Amino acid sequence: MTTSIDSLAAIQPAPAELAWEPLPALRPVLGQDDSELADCHGKRIGILIVTYNAVSTLAKVLHRITPNVWKNVEEIAVFDDASQDATYDLAVGMKTLWLLPKLRVLKHSRNLGYGGNQKAGFRYFMDKGFDVVILLHGDGQYAPEILSHLYHPIVAGQADAVFGSRMLSVYGGPLRGGMPFYKYVGNRILSTIENRALGMHLSEFHSGYRAYSLDALRHIDLTAMTDDFHFDTEIIIKLHHQHYSIREVPIPTYYGSEICRVNGLRYAGNVVRAVWRYLQTCRSVARHSEFQEYFLHYPLKLSPYSSHHYARRMTGSGNDVLDVGCGEGFFAAELNEDGNRVTGIDNLSRPEREDALDEYLKCDLDRGIAPLVPHLGGKRFDRILFLDVLEHLRRPERLLSECRELLRPGGAVVISLPNVANFVVRLQLLFGRFEYTERGILDNTHLRFFTRKTARRFLRENGYRILEEKSTVIPLDLALGLRAGGRLHRVLNRSMAWITRLLPGLFGYQMMFLAKPDTATPWVE
Repeated sequence: MTTSIDSLAAIQPAPAELAWEPLPALRPVLGQDDSELADCHGKRIGILIVTYNAVSTLAKVLHRITPNVWKNVEEIAVFDDASQDATYDLAVGMKTLWLLPKLRVLKHSRNLGYGGNQKAGFRYFMDKGFDVVILLHGDGQYAPEILSHLYHPIVAGQADAVFGSRMLSVYGGPLRGGMPFYKYVGNRILSTIENRALGMHLSEFHSGYRAYSLDALRHIDLTAMTDDFHFDTEIIIKLHHQHYSIREVPIPTYYGSEICRVNGLRYAGNVVRAVWRYLQTCRSVARHSEFQEYFLHYPLKLSPYSSHHYARRMTGSGNDVLDVGCGEGFFAAELNEDGNRVTGIDNLSRPEREDALDEYLKCDLDRGIAPLVPHLGGKRFDRILFLDVLEHLRRPERLLSECRELLRPGGAVVISLPNVANFVVRLQLLFGRFEYTERGILDNTHLRFFTRKTARRFLRENGYRILEEKSTVIPLDLALGLRAGGRLHRVLNRSMAWITRLLPGLFGYQMMFLAKPDTATPWVE
């Protein structure tokens, strides 16, 4: 004979929550009443308990959640990561015997890893339309007694993410709480490295006790993020990059007899590697999958002797500018600083920095801009920019011809073209290689290739007279992964500038031209 949950309910009344049994070691430092902090303020709050082989600790963790938190959270979800012990059965048994309607128990059919388990849990609460999720570990290392301290700043509108920090001294600090000294030192070293690399000021990066606004997480791409333990580092990086507000709250340090499943040296290496891969992606040195949304195919190159450096100078200040192929509008934002008014044209639905543009017009540049002219209402421009554009078109001469009519008297165009005769390409040809790349001189979307001589002839044949010509240096920050503006980068950049001025046809990376329509005799080389 089996007994249903309904018949159990008839035998004994269901408690509103489990009996509160705080950890004795924490009683002296815990506040007595968390009713104000625990108030959900109408928000839907979920607790995600990630577990793996936690049969000896999970029940204690649930008992340590305060009554006020039980009343205010909508759901407590135990995500068992394919445990080899009876963790799942224990959780189901507690839900059944204690009739806990807010407790939900799920078990993965295979182990997803620490990060993978979190991703599954976050998606679960996002799909159900929750507002806040708190990450709690099933091993009892983080104090459930202060859960309200984690989610209160979010429901109060003070933060998008809240991290518990053991390094803050409110509860006596990490060493007094039993953190091994080598872990303390490692934690501090890693946090210092991360703070300096990312420009942050967190006291601790490596606590797993966290609360997140699910609205923020909905804007974080979790797809390619790691399933390993450094998932916690990657999510900090993404929150910071996307300018979400992060707040730290002090939490007590507790080390019990639970088995630590983290290989410290491997974890430290993965953390440093994650930061490095992020920086490489942001600098557009390499596109790493976990941060690929931050990669810019054509990043701004603002260091001296770069294409955008020369383009900004050739554009001048206080001008009406038409930026053909404006991309996300990042360069337009730079031109705004010089008092220019920029109209942008590109094939994007909506540029990220549309605010930097006086007007944005969507257009397939391969078909020319003639259909857009009526929308300009007779507007004319002092400068028209063709930066990293013409080499991508099947008929760039049509675009040059159509844009002549949009220039004011005395107006000029600013053009950048890649130098296919650069020594790097010549060396590749010497060894029988002509390999297209994701970007650069041999960008796989380039349809036209130019040398200095053919670039000049191209402009002359399309009715333009060159007023100024410059050759840019190889972007060493992208080629070598150097920090733009760093000491090494500055030294090498100046050296390359000297060599490029001496032999522009061999060392020039791009050719920059300031040109205007030639209404007199053709320009002669």
